[in-house]
Amino acid sequence: MATKTTQPNLPDFDLSLLNVQPDDSTSLKMLMLIEGIYGQGVKHSIKKYGYTEQRYYQLLKDYQKEGSTGLSDKKRGPKQRARRTEQVIQQIIRYRFLDPDSSAAVIAQKLKQNGFSISVRSVERTIQDYGLQKKTL
Repeated sequence: MATKTTQPNLPDFDLSLLNVQPDDSTSLKMLMLIEGIYGQGVKHSIKKYGYTEQRYYQLLKDYQKEGSTGLSDKKRGPKQRARRTEQVIQQIIRYRFLDPDSSAAVIAQKLKQNGFSISVRSVERTIQDYGLQKKTL
């Protein structure tokens, strides 16, 4: 005989009394999870908060794994510089100080010969960022 599992229900709590600000995404995600589990179900909750079912379950998994910090928005995109690492930047500055008349193309070529993968434009950008361009009168 199979037993039917019932979804636990929240007592008649009015979660709107919490006055969660619309720009507080972490709290809104938490409310969505609470309402999805204890309230009127996942479908109603994702529709109310504007998330997909897939995203709902991602957030639920993140919450179970990391707690409320798993619900906070994380920085998107690369976590570190792909081409201009600290070591590459140091080498560009070094080459520029050793030969102030060398062009960005020459410095890029020297870096490529030493096994660094970098474009001429990235060398130019680094020279510009550190104020190492040639002074003209």
